[in-house]
Amino acid sequence: MALPEIQTQTEADTESPAGPDAARPAALDVIMQGTVFLDIVFTGLPGLPTAGTELFAEGMGSSPGGVANLAVAAARLGLHTGLSAAFGDDSYGDFLWTTLADQEHIDLSASRRFDHWHSPVTVSMAVNRDRAMVTHEHPPPVPIDHLLNDLPAARAGVVHLGAANGEWAQKASAAGTLLFGDVGWDATLEWPAEVLDQLGQLHAFLPNSAEAMAYTRTEDPRAALMALADLVPVVIVTCGGQGSIGLDGVNGEEEWVPALPVNAVDATGAGDVFSAAFIVGTLQNWPLRQRMAFGNLCAGLAVQQVGGSLAAPGWGDIADWFGTVTERAGTGSRPALALRHSYEFLEDVIPAGAAESAHGPGAVRRASATIARFSDA
Repeated sequence: MALPEIQTQTEADTESPAGPDAARPAALDVIMQGTVFLDIVFTGLPGLPTAGTELFAEGMGSSPGGVANLAVAAARLGLHTGLSAAFGDDSYGDFLWTTLADQEHIDLSASRRFDHWHSPVTVSMAVNRDRAMVTHEHPPPVPIDHLLNDLPAARAGVVHLGAANGEWAQKASAAGTLLFGDVGWDATLEWPAEVLDQLGQLHAFLPNSAEAMAYTRTEDPRAALMALADLVPVVIVTCGGQGSIGLDGVNGEEEWVPALPVNAVDATGAGDVFSAAFIVGTLQNWPLRQRMAFGNLCAGLAVQQVGGSLAAPGWGDIADWFGTVTERAGTGSRPALALRHSYEFLEDVIPAGAAESAHGPGAVRRASATIARFSDA
């Protein structure tokens, strides 16, 4: 299977613009908009705090969150990524902008910094393979959808259902951009059915099982999958430790792909990492099963580290994992042989030199998820 090689970014061709007035590139691989949070993640907690108590966490990390989870995951997999978001003028905003633009090489020319605006902050507490979060944010000075009036050309775009996407999604779809949609948790628990009206402009929809069942009023993930398949060409429902199920109505493919057996440390951003990997496979015209398996792999690698965005794997991490599996398969390990068989397509898609050097153009690896120092990736 000779698949086209994914071109991994280099510092020369991904130099970030000096600010929001800098010229935009001729084309992007993927464009997205949304809110960027400063995520502070505590791990290794014995439980959630109760009134009048103090708990001590075994681990802590800080990283860009919100839509940045998806943007970083896409950029680390070699996609030329554009992000439209509001950034504050505080120290948090400095950290977020610098990390995304200079460290992760994400194009922020459709983003703006605003004076006297507090950057949104989320504290995430990872407990027993799940998490609870506390968030503080103020509305941005201008609606986020106003930042994307001048639509950059892009092969793919990500739409958050229920958000104010303005006209950019319609314009992008009309221009031939493949739109991928996600949806967030509805704190009102009303799950309005009209949210699904936006599916008509999408190429693919990737909710998790709880979201999919709530919006479709169904009681199991596959029933939700079938209900959604009548509304959008490609549907993927992620099911956590049970893997993912999907239906591609364009090619007539239906698949269930199991999750990797991993020790999950922090599930923050796992769905975003899956989506970024699925977009990579779609832009490379992979079969549905390979796209889903690649999403499961990248999400599985991410949840073993702290921090939603900076825990996202790059091709160096993927090459390391595949090399380890191949080595174990060579010793006759049956689980490794099964994994090696399921992921043999990686032989044709891992960029040359991805495992050779942590500083080579193909060797992008996950970053240290902390505000204290930058990545060595």
